[in-house]
Amino acid sequence: MTRSTDKASRWLLDGDPAVRWQVLLDVVGAAASLVERERQRVAREGWGARLLARQDPEGTWAGGLSSDGGLYSPKWISTTYTMLLLRDFGLPASNPQAQKACTLLLDQGLQRDGGINYGWTPSETCITGMVLSILAYFEYDDDRLDTIADHLLAQQMPDGGWNCRRRFGATHASVHTTISALEALRLYETNRRRKVRAVRAAQSSAAASARTAAGRCKTGTRERPISKWSASARPAAGTPSAPCGC
Repeated sequence: MTRSTDKASRWLLDGDPAVRWQVLLDVVGAAASLVERERQRVAREGWGARLLARQDPEGTWAGGLSSDGGLYSPKWISTTYTMLLLRDFGLPASNPQAQKACTLLLDQGLQRDGGINYGWTPSETCITGMVLSILAYFEYDDDRLDTIADHLLAQQMPDGGWNCRRRFGATHASVHTTISALEALRLYETNRRRKVRAVRAAQSSAAASARTAAGRCKTGTRERPISKWSASARPAAGTPSAPCGC
């Protein structure tokens, strides 16, 4: 560890438990018992505890503030986005408040096509990825997770990535949707240990897609994005457009 790294580590270790346990694990290389003890504090102190304290009695966040009861909307403060934060903070998987929210996200979000959405149908690929990652991280034990994983795998595009605008005519992967899908599949594979061969094949294909996307960004050309309101629009390949990642 260099002097500058050591100084940065001390500064990070003065922060929130959600930061400290990850620094102890990934930077300091502390003993597993010390890392886990610090991680357990996420539910009791700091950012994690503050978010848990704002959970509604029903198990949602921002309930009553949107038509879907706070499950996905309003963005950033809804149940889905709060649970994503708690996932990234490292809240222990067995936390009962998180388990309660997982039940709601699955029971009220699973669509007939096997994906996830809230307030309208059919499912939406980004939301499906987000929610599967939450359910898998918190080790929610339900066979319906396998249905969601099957749906997400089936949504992979020929170029190896994913795009929530595919049903509106998108012909290449979106960086954001692909990241959402890959996060979900990684956690599903790691924590549920099912469909390992299919998941790893999808990951390998996505790696090739990422290299292609990086090439488009480097040259400044890519397919023009599909109009939000036109399902029949078809982009022309190689035309300048918005920055990569949309």
